[in-house]
Parts: sequence; C-alpha cells; structure tokens
Amino acid sequence: MTKVIGFHYTLKDDDGEVLDSSRGHDPMLYLAGSGTILPALDAAISSLAVGDIKSIALPAKDAYGEINPAFKMNVKLGQFPPGTDVKPGLQFKINDEPASPMFRVVNVLGEEVFIDGNHPLAGVNLNFDVEITESRDATPDEIAHGHAHGVGGHHH
Repeated sequence: MTKVIGFHYTLKDDDGEVLDSSRGHDPMLYLAGSGTILPALDAAISSLAVGDIKSIALPAKDAYGEINPAFKMNVKLGQFPPGTDVKPGLQFKINDEPASPMFRVVNVLGEEVFIDGNHPLAGVNLNFDVEITESRDATPDEIAHGHAHGVGGHHH
C-alpha cells in the first residue's frame, strides 16, 4: 500500500549552516514514491516509523546533482525581452520544454549578463535531520492525484 509520510526536517550544508527547516510550521507531508521529494531522501525515510529521528546525509550527486559547467554562461543584455528588469535573482526558462532548466541571473556587468541553470543547491551535500510525525495509507484520491492532501482534504 502506498503511504503518506509526514516529517519535520532541518536541512544543513556540510558547514552546518541551516538551509531550510519545517520547525515552527506544519510537518511536510508527501506521498511515498511520488517524486515530490528527492528520491534518495524518500528511500531513506520511507522505512522509518512514527517517532523515529534520524540524520540523513545525501551527497550532491544524490541530491540536486553536481554543478554542470555547461549551464553557466554569459549572454548579452539585449537577448532579454525589452522592458525586462534584468538583475541578480531573476529566474527564467530559455524555452517552453518541460525538461528545460530554470536559469537565474547571477550578475550583470554592463551589457554582459551571467546566468546559471544549475539548481541553487547543485554541488552541495545535504544533511537532513528528520523526525517522522505521520505514516498512514494513502487515500485513493491522493494516489490518483500523485500527492498527499493533508489535514481536511484537498481540492483541485
């Protein structure tokens, strides 16, 4: 039977810097095996029981992958649509292909725009401290929709 798993997490890099945490919020709920969380994290927590606390280290290759140098490039400012506020942090896709990476502007120097299509956590080892808060059979609706619905159901 497909499970819905709820967990609290604190995510840190190798230097111990907290990158994200669910503490102070509702636990994260996900449908096991649905691809909504990193597959290696899913595999590591899917066998845990409610109340289990575990540290899980994912090397970059099992998290968001290694940095792909081909996704780092310089383009000309004129390649952006007129009126676009091109500044660091701007995110965009270069085409409408579903598998096309999301690029972000890293820096702008005059007419040169430095962009990066790597995930912001590419090349970073991820260290999760997790606490399992819920584990239950998924409902037929959750299975059909491919994600957990949480407390009170979910409407599409």
